[in-house]
Amino acid sequence: MKSELIYGLNDKPPVKDAFFAALQHLLAIFVAIVTPPLIIAGALNFDIETTSFLVSMSLFASGISTFIQCRKLGPIGCGLLCIQGTSFSFIAPIIAAGATGGLSMIFGAVIAGSFVEMAVSRVLRFTRKIITPLVSGIVVTLIGLSLIKVGITACGGGFGAMSNGTFGSMENLGLAALVLISILIFNRSSNRYLRMSSIVIGLAIGYAVAFSMGRVDFSQVQSYGGFNVPMPFKYGIDFDISAIIALGIVYLITAIEAYGDVTANSLISGEPVEGPAFIKRASGGILADGFNSMVAGILNSFPNSIFAQNNGMIQLTGVASRFVGYYIAGFLIILGIFPVVGYIFSLIPDPVLGGATLLMFGTVAASGIRIIASQHINRKAILVMAISFSFGLSVELVADVLKQFPEMIKNIFSSGITTGGVAAIVSNILIQIKEEPQSVED
Repeated sequence: MKSELIYGLNDKPPVKDAFFAALQHLLAIFVAIVTPPLIIAGALNFDIETTSFLVSMSLFASGISTFIQCRKLGPIGCGLLCIQGTSFSFIAPIIAAGATGGLSMIFGAVIAGSFVEMAVSRVLRFTRKIITPLVSGIVVTLIGLSLIKVGITACGGGFGAMSNGTFGSMENLGLAALVLISILIFNRSSNRYLRMSSIVIGLAIGYAVAFSMGRVDFSQVQSYGGFNVPMPFKYGIDFDISAIIALGIVYLITAIEAYGDVTANSLISGEPVEGPAFIKRASGGILADGFNSMVAGILNSFPNSIFAQNNGMIQLTGVASRFVGYYIAGFLIILGIFPVVGYIFSLIPDPVLGGATLLMFGTVAASGIRIIASQHINRKAILVMAISFSFGLSVELVADVLKQFPEMIKNIFSSGITTGGVAAIVSNILIQIKEEPQSVED
């Protein structure tokens, strides 16, 4: 694999090559970074100023996180070309926490829950026996399935359309379909640059059509100038045990996902994927995942995780140099301090965003199914899956099933990701089935 690389892990590409490689990575991750804050802000009905600031801080925090992951500060970081960005996995429990206690409760849970992932990095050997690939696959699938509801709500016009009676109109669904079909067309292109930029292009087409229909109101923005100065704890901080537990469970799963991403990145970069050096690298990557999420919470942003799609980008470009990560980090930080970026994305109509996110969330669910399918599906695995999906989807589809429970229990298990995740971990530990050897007839 190493011979196929143009620039290895510790090579320093010329500025021109590094700049171009960084730009391609940026195209692959930009929309994925700004989408979670847009979805969360839309679900919690934040004003455009707050939404724009959250988008900007997500970019800023992702830049800092990427630099730490690539640069490696002491034991923190994997020292690979690992790009970090706002994670989709936490959207549902964050919305639940925000509906109860607003941004202060969200950021309190983001910061406190991050210590779960940092702790996992120190005891990696033991947690891998509990959070098996089957459990990880189930949780990732539940994340995708749970978020599809968020995506289809946006396609219909969002919560604003629900209140004014236009939800599910042909105009809203048509815009969403236009974006989704545009992404599919460009994603199938044989041109790798069009394929990498398919989501950006699809959103741009939808944005332009929505603008021509009078669906984009730039008059909401008072000024596009100035700079966004990061203000730690701008919205305050509040700790709620149920919100912390809900996010903590997702952090637990994210740690195992990060292990897989570091493994894949190491393999592509021609680095060892076993032995003491690799375990140290993986532990550092997971520690950075948690530490960076804590920093993100302090900077008024949401949990960060390693983006798997950038591993494919390394293969496409043949550039595995971690120094390219510094350029990517710089791009993200610069974009984060200009309010105009946040404002432009904050004005995206819900159906336009929904057309893109519906496909992205479906892809998340498909990734989880792929992880499950890579395992041996025996009787125990079927039982674990049955219990996990039943419990997880139950609270998503019929939220009132928890109506008679104490408030704390309702807050913890209102998310199908949390409920299904706990069910997967517990059932995987407790269910023991002795497989009978199959007889082979001649």
